[in-house]
Amino acid sequence: MSRWTGQPSVKGSTEAMRMALLTLNTVGITFVWGVEQTYCTPYLLSLGLTKSKTSLVWIAGPLSGLIVQPIVGALADESKSKWGRRRPFIVVGAILSAMCLLTLGFTREIVEYFVPDRTAAQGLTIYTAVLAIYAVDFSINAVMSAARSLVVDTLPIEKQQTGSAWGSRMSAIGHGIAYATGAIDLPSLLGTRLGDTQFKQLTVIAALGLVFTCGVTAWAVTERILVATRHDPRKDKGGFQVVSQIWHTIVNLPPRIRAICMAQFWAWIGWFPFLFYSTTWIGETYFRYDAAHEAKDSGDALGEIGRVGSEAFIIYSFITFFGSWILPMVIKSPDDESYTQRPPQSLQSAVEKLNKYKPDLLTAWVCAHATFAGAMFFAPFATSFRFATVLVCLCGLPWNIASWAPSAFLGVEVNKLSGAGSSAPHRRLSHDSNIKLAEMNELSNTSLLSPDDPHSKPGTTGQLSGVYFGILNIYTTIPQFIGTILSTIIFSILEPGKSPELAHGAHPDEHHSTDGPNAISICLFIGACSAVVAIFATRRLRYL
Repeated sequence: MSRWTGQPSVKGSTEAMRMALLTLNTVGITFVWGVEQTYCTPYLLSLGLTKSKTSLVWIAGPLSGLIVQPIVGALADESKSKWGRRRPFIVVGAILSAMCLLTLGFTREIVEYFVPDRTAAQGLTIYTAVLAIYAVDFSINAVMSAARSLVVDTLPIEKQQTGSAWGSRMSAIGHGIAYATGAIDLPSLLGTRLGDTQFKQLTVIAALGLVFTCGVTAWAVTERILVATRHDPRKDKGGFQVVSQIWHTIVNLPPRIRAICMAQFWAWIGWFPFLFYSTTWIGETYFRYDAAHEAKDSGDALGEIGRVGSEAFIIYSFITFFGSWILPMVIKSPDDESYTQRPPQSLQSAVEKLNKYKPDLLTAWVCAHATFAGAMFFAPFATSFRFATVLVCLCGLPWNIASWAPSAFLGVEVNKLSGAGSSAPHRRLSHDSNIKLAEMNELSNTSLLSPDDPHSKPGTTGQLSGVYFGILNIYTTIPQFIGTILSTIIFSILEPGKSPELAHGAHPDEHHSTDGPNAISICLFIGACSAVVAIFATRRLRYL
């Protein structure tokens, strides 16, 4: 058995404050993703890449998730650092991500400093930008892996849904801030102190925000320290230890965890093009069908497309934000049928009346797949950016559940496998929000947990929580590879040239045609078909 010292605790006088501090780093992480998803595709198109080549760049996301998250999870699981298993990865990863973001935002200036000839620097600028995107994705995935496991490690089993819900809320806040910031004309507001373009200023703000939010979470959370690990014969394989451990765990996944992973697999074939291309899709729809002639001739077409997409996603973010607060109150927890969210006093009476009728999380997840599929089936028929905006906003609540349900279900299953239960008094969060975790554990903060200690019980998570969440991420990233391949094929067939909206430096003969449906909308349609399969994959959980 593994041995531990100390108990996890989170600063804060109320449960809401502790949950907010525990998941605050999600705001910085999703702010970075929001900037990347909104601006990086049009940014690469403005550098002269075709859509098919741009889609190949986005293989960085699934590749980094496939490699980084499982490995970071496995390494963190074994870490005996005095700072804890997760926080060092969060802090170091945030600093590296911030440096890479600044490199991405100021790619032209960095390249031109070393290569003054602009013609010669053009190709190098593209390569540097692509490399910076890969570096951002790899480093931010390390932060994400550690941040998710930190929540599971810190909270008792009956609070796993609450932790996942708070993560979803912080994700909505981060995306909302990113889209709201992107919709503002920052150079006009801030001048050129942070850069002379919208994209440069956003990368600076995102870098600072990521370091700040991750730093606050690292300061607020105290982890229990791993002192010694149980002997695992697979460790005798030396350099192949991590890969061997991950592979062995994948092959021997418990049935319910495998079902969760398969539901995630089919769902993410649909979510990948939505998250990476929908703002570009809205911006291109605006330029093709709604924009005035002056807007099409704008000197900052990248900023215009980004702002139009961001404005649409502000509404989407409002929906996801309010959904992240309301949905946990009206959806049953997956781990304890008798446990429900404590609503605000003003809503308590109404919520209690609905308790007997409210759906469980599994039903809500199935409905989320269905709603997403129904909206995206109409994407090829959008000939107005307003209609495209409506379709995107319909996916707000489904995204709430899609970003919350898998982690909640997996957190419960991992805790069950580790033997943790809601009866563990030394780990249970009081329903009285005035009692801190640290106060609950005051008598055992310095005790060494071992099998011989009568007060020692399994923690809220087994030692392999990082590995299991890394494996879930593998099932999240493999469909992104599939989505990348599909989008590359579709872009090559329907829009093989350079973007007429963004690649102003290219010869008109190099631009692709704008006749027919937008190629991105076809990718979204295929994603809707995959979401239908996800409905049936998710329903299997009910029978396992």
